Amino acid sequence: MNVDLKKIEKEVFSLSSQDRARLAMNLIKSLDNHDDADVEELWLQEAERRYREYREGKLQTRSADDVFRKSITIGKKKPVDISEG
Repeated sequence: MNVDLKKIEKEVFSLSSQDRARLAMNLIKSLDNHDDADVEELWLQEAERRYREYREGKLQTRSADDVFRKSITIGKKKPVDISEG
């Protein structure tokens, strides 16, 4: 990490949590430079690829019952706090 970045980081951590959150959101937005149409096309290509691999038997699949059973088991081990948000 260069000296300028360390200085900026030190200044950022001195901000209030609200200001840091606003800054974080703006930084994340600055990284999101994809056009929605481009993203939509990429997801469509990915979905088609996955479906093709499924049809060709190239994917290991699991029944919905197995997936739900595992998610319930995981949920019991790691409770989700929904009080915030």
